[in-house]
Amino acid sequence: MTTVTVVDVASYVPEKRVSADYFDALADPDDLSLRKNFMFSAPKFRRHAAWEETNVDMMCAAIEPLTARHGAGFLDDVDLLMSHSQLPDLPAIGCGGDVARRLGIAPKMVLDIHNGGCASLILMMELARSLFATGTASKALLLNAENAAGTGFMQKTVRVQPQSAIPGDGATAVVIGAGDTAAAGPSDVLGLVCHQHSEFAGDMTGLVDPPRKYWEAGPGEYSISFTESKIARVLIRGNRLVPAAANDVAAQVEMSPSDADWLITNQPNRLFLRNWREALQIPPERHPDTFDEYGNVFGVGLGLTLDTAITDGRIQPGDVVLMSAFAHAGDFAAAGIIRWGGRPTPPVSTPGG
Repeated sequence: MTTVTVVDVASYVPEKRVSADYFDALADPDDLSLRKNFMFSAPKFRRHAAWEETNVDMMCAAIEPLTARHGAGFLDDVDLLMSHSQLPDLPAIGCGGDVARRLGIAPKMVLDIHNGGCASLILMMELARSLFATGTASKALLLNAENAAGTGFMQKTVRVQPQSAIPGDGATAVVIGAGDTAAAGPSDVLGLVCHQHSEFAGDMTGLVDPPRKYWEAGPGEYSISFTESKIARVLIRGNRLVPAAANDVAAQVEMSPSDADWLITNQPNRLFLRNWREALQIPPERHPDTFDEYGNVFGVGLGLTLDTAITDGRIQPGDVVLMSAFAHAGDFAAAGIIRWGGRPTPPVSTPGG
């Protein structure tokens, strides 16, 4: 099997920091049907993209720390660029081509991944590994962006709904390589698994009143449809899918999930975070939690939480990191294990140099 290494990871969050108080003031005191549900227990804060801030803008902002650490030409030899955005800005076209244009790079292949959701980073890693194995590519830039919190969820009639207090915006950039083509200090990808559950795909639906297609002009604002029965089904699936994927990838490398130094998951709500670490027998101090600061950033969650724990010094070179996540209403789940190899040492400046 082709060796895959993670070279580096970086992230970006918008400047606008919105507190839970903002949404408390909007709440309808008579609408208690979903607001008291633990699935919609709001984080203390989240970041909102500016109205004019696009997915491509945020992806490019997430890339900036990578070129600052590795040099301006670090991405010149990227031959595979993949991206996932929770809310595409433009119909028909994805983000990847415009990112490549802005960076001035010419990858052989650009893939915009619409599915995968909160587990899309691992899906992109698995797709890249397959392409590495065929010799199609040897260095990939994997991008995630989420800008629905400051746009779609802030529509006038949507922002008063319980689910609108949960999402946050941001972006991540991850560079991976095939074998020895990666830069110095790479992190080995020890295992990857992807679980497709298409039988649940129909449970994530949109709603607008009066009914119309999301792209049609008309009254009413488009939002994700939640009912108590849907929430119950998603809770049952989510509690099962993330530990199941984590157990499978751990078995692939002949270890127990609890042997990992760190558990990194997507960040949907506090209940899932607690249930997942208890199921995998990993204590809270080894399960980095970015929910209260950034909210649910969907596909950005894995990379943002990983980058946060690396940057603040918790994850050290040699640590084994178990990542696991599920998407949407449970139609996809994936997990991966890496041994973190560390970031490059910044060049030492000399007086007068």
